[in-house]
Amino acid sequence: MKILHILDHSIPAHSGYTFRTLSILREQRRQGLRTAHLTGPKQPGAPTAGVEHVDGLNFYRTESRYRGFRPGPLGQWSVVEDIYDRLVEVIPREQPDVLHAHSPALNGLAAVRAGKKFGIPVVYEIRAFWEDAAVDHGTASEDGLRYRLTRALETRVVRQADHVTTICEGLRKNICGRGIDTDRVTVIPNAVDPERFPRLGGRDEALERELGLEGCETIGFIGSFYAYEGVPLLLDAVERLAPQHPRLRLVLVGGGPQADDVAQQVSARGLDAQVRMLGRVPHGDVQRYYSLIDVLAYPRLSKRITERVTPLKPLEAMAQGQLVVASDVGGHQELIDDRKTGYLFRAGDADALAQTLHKALVNKSHANQIKDLARVFVQTERSWPRSVARYHDVYARALARHQARQPASPSARAT
Repeated sequence: MKILHILDHSIPAHSGYTFRTLSILREQRRQGLRTAHLTGPKQPGAPTAGVEHVDGLNFYRTESRYRGFRPGPLGQWSVVEDIYDRLVEVIPREQPDVLHAHSPALNGLAAVRAGKKFGIPVVYEIRAFWEDAAVDHGTASEDGLRYRLTRALETRVVRQADHVTTICEGLRKNICGRGIDTDRVTVIPNAVDPERFPRLGGRDEALERELGLEGCETIGFIGSFYAYEGVPLLLDAVERLAPQHPRLRLVLVGGGPQADDVAQQVSARGLDAQVRMLGRVPHGDVQRYYSLIDVLAYPRLSKRITERVTPLKPLEAMAQGQLVVASDVGGHQELIDDRKTGYLFRAGDADALAQTLHKALVNKSHANQIKDLARVFVQTERSWPRSVARYHDVYARALARHQARQPASPSARAT
C-alpha cells in the first residue's frame, strides 16, 4: 500500500510537527508501507515546486502563486489552491492508495478535493486545533471571527474525510462532539523511539564543568518557549525553593517567542546566578543536557490547547529514565500517572510547583521507582512501533468506507 502524506512543513525545518512526521514515516516504511510526501507553500526555504531530498526521503515542495504573504481569507484560500494544484501534478506520478493529510485544515481541504477528483480515500490527521494555538500566539481571540472560521473549516474536513486520526483523547472527544461517529476517529498517540532515547548512564561531566553545575541540584526545562508552557512559573518556584536548596540551578534549553521575555525576567528577579539559559542547542546534543538535569519540569498553564493536546517532550524525558514534574492539565494527565510515572501539581500554582519539586528532589528512593515505571510505560505504551501499527487499520477502514460510498454500477443496480 502506498500513502501520500500531505504536510504543512517537514525536515530540514525543526519543530515538534516535523519530528513527529519523521518518526511516522520511518516507522511506516519499517512496517512495509510505501510513502510519498508533499509539503505546502509555507515550507521554510523551499520557494520552488521541486523535489527536495532530506535524510533519505523525497519531499515534493509547493510553490506559492503569490510572492509575499497575503493576509485574510484570500491568502488562506490561495494556500489550498497551491496544494491542490501540486497534488494534481503529483498524484498521477505516485499513484497512492490513500491520501493522508496532516493539520492544518488547509491541507485537508486540498486533499479532500483531490481525493474526489482521483477517487482516492482521504485520512485527515489533527495534531492540534490551530485556532487554539493562534489564541495563545496572540493572532486570534477566543471565539473571535478568525477562531470560528478556522474551527468551521476543521469541522468541514473531518466530516468529508473517510477517516480521522488525532494524537490524544482530549482532541478525539472534541472531534466526536462535532457530530463525527466515534468509529471514524482513531487516536495515534505521540510516542518516542526508545532506541533514539536510551536510558541515560550518568552526567556529561565535561558539559557539567562548562556550565558550572558541579555539586548542584538541577531542575530543567527543554522545549519551546511559548506562553502556554508557563516557564515564568518555574522562576517563581526557584525563588521559593532557594532557602531550602541553596545549590539549586534551573537549566533552560530551547527557544521561541517568549524566550526574550523569560531572559528579561531572570535578570529582573536577580536570578542570573541560579539560571542557565542556554538557548537552542543542536538536536544531536540534547541528551547531553538531559543528563545534567535531576528533575524535568513542564509547568504548562491551563488553556484550551494544553487541556486537549499531549506534548512530546515529557515522553522523551521518561524514555531516558528521567524524573518528570508536570502541571495537571489534561494533556499531561494522559501521559503521567501521579506519583507512579511522574508527579503532577495544580496548574498555575507556583507554591504547588515548588512543593512538588521539593518532594521530587529529596525523596530519592521514590524518585528511582517512578523513573523505572515511567520508562516501562513508554516502552510498552508509547513507542513508535506500537503507535504507527494503528495506521494499518486506519487505512483499511478508510478504503472500505470510500468504496462503500461509491455509487453502484448500472449492472449492480439492475441485479
